[in-house]
Amino acid sequence: MYTRLTGILEEAGEGVAVVSTGAIAYEVLIPACDEAKLATMIGSEVTLHTLHYLEAQGQGATMLPRLIGFASRRDRAFFRLFTTVKGIGYRKALRALAVPFADVAVAIHNKDAAALCLLREVGKRTAETIVAELHGKVDDFLPPAGATRADTVVVLPADKIVDDAVAVLMQLGESRQRAETAVARAHRDLPPEAGTDELVTAALQLVAT
Repeated sequence: MYTRLTGILEEAGEGVAVVSTGAIAYEVLIPACDEAKLATMIGSEVTLHTLHYLEAQGQGATMLPRLIGFASRRDRAFFRLFTTVKGIGYRKALRALAVPFADVAVAIHNKDAAALCLLREVGKRTAETIVAELHGKVDDFLPPAGATRADTVVVLPADKIVDDAVAVLMQLGESRQRAETAVARAHRDLPPEAGTDELVTAALQLVAT
């Protein structure tokens, strides 16, 4: 079993990284939250802590070996825990985890199903299932003492458009936590030239999901 991969990062994006170890280049699936950081490290040596699994193809007729790479052993351990939840497979989890894993752990710790609903492909029922199955199991993945609320770990870009969008959502009755979480996710998914109106619209759609 592969547990760690060190090599030169050749590509990163769209959920995949390519790491070269000389004559061999490995395609590694990566969580959505790591894509932006890895994209800035192309050409550098990286170490990914890996998880190996077999993925069914052609209605299960063929099984292809896959590698998933994580920035740390801690992230890998959280991913393993997260994918024990009924209905969350590896591919779905990779797409859903578009925010730092600690943010998700905090939401679970706080039984905040509403915050979990802001994750990609996670609806109300799935969010409630995550809380029911994982609450009490995420203590090892929480951020340091003093940062135990989801609104303290959401990282927003320093941008007036972002600030304005958060303010609009709060004026519409959303809590700061939900407003910041929705705007942060919407901002990641929109093109750089998007304005306040587009950001607010996208964030409201996430809140309403």
